[in-house]
Amino acid sequence: MDSVQALRRTRKFSIEADKERVKNLYQIESEVRTAGFKNIAGVDEAGRGSLIGCLVVAAVILPDNLYLERLNDSKKISAKIRDNLYDKIIESAISYRVEIVSMEEIDSLNVYHATAEGMKRAVNGLDIRPDYVLTDAMKIDFAEDISSRAIIHGDALSASIAAASILAKVTRDRLTDEWALTYPQYGFDKNRGYGTKAHLDAIKKFGASAIHRRSFEPVKSLLANEKEL
Repeated sequence: MDSVQALRRTRKFSIEADKERVKNLYQIESEVRTAGFKNIAGVDEAGRGSLIGCLVVAAVILPDNLYLERLNDSKKISAKIRDNLYDKIIESAISYRVEIVSMEEIDSLNVYHATAEGMKRAVNGLDIRPDYVLTDAMKIDFAEDISSRAIIHGDALSASIAAASILAKVTRDRLTDEWALTYPQYGFDKNRGYGTKAHLDAIKKFGASAIHRRSFEPVKSLLANEKEL
C-alpha cells in the first residue's frame, strides 16, 4: 500500500513543476525576441491526415511568458484540459485567428498546399501583424516583412505553436462531433476521420459519405471503381 501511495504522490499534479515546464516552452520565443522581433505568432493545424472534411488552422500571438496551466501539444492532453485551455487562450492571447480550409480546397490543391494556404490566411487574419512566425514543421514564406522558422515537433517545443494546436484541434473536434451525428455509421466522434480499421471497414460497408475527401485513399479508388461499373 505504501508503494502505491508513493506512486500516486509522484503522479500528482504540481503547479510549481508545471510552471517551470511551461516556462521552458517559451525558450524559442525568448530567443526570437532577443534577436529583435516583437510580435511572434505560432501556427498549427488539425485534421491534415484525416480522411474527412475540412482541416483547421490557427495562429496565435501570446503575451511574453504567459502562464497557461498544462499548456502542451494538443495531442498530449485530455479533451477536458484542451477545452479549458481553448477558453484561456482566447481570453489571454494578444491576437488569434482560426481558419477553415475546405474539403474542396484540399482535393483541388492537395493537402500540403491547402494547409500552407490556410496558414497564410490565418497569419494574415491576425489583428496584429506578426514580424515572426513559428510553424510546426512546415516551412512557409509568409511575406517579405515576416520572418519564419519551421520547428519539428514544434507543438511540443513552443508555447505559441502549442496554443495554436489547441485552438485548431478543439475547433475541428467540435466539427467532427457534429459530423458524427449526421453520419453515425463511421464513428467520427471516436476516430476523428482518421484511417482506423473500424473507419476503413465502415467505408467498405457503407461506401464514402459526402464529407469523405475525394483525393484521399481508399475513397479515391472506391469512387474510381464505381465510375467503371
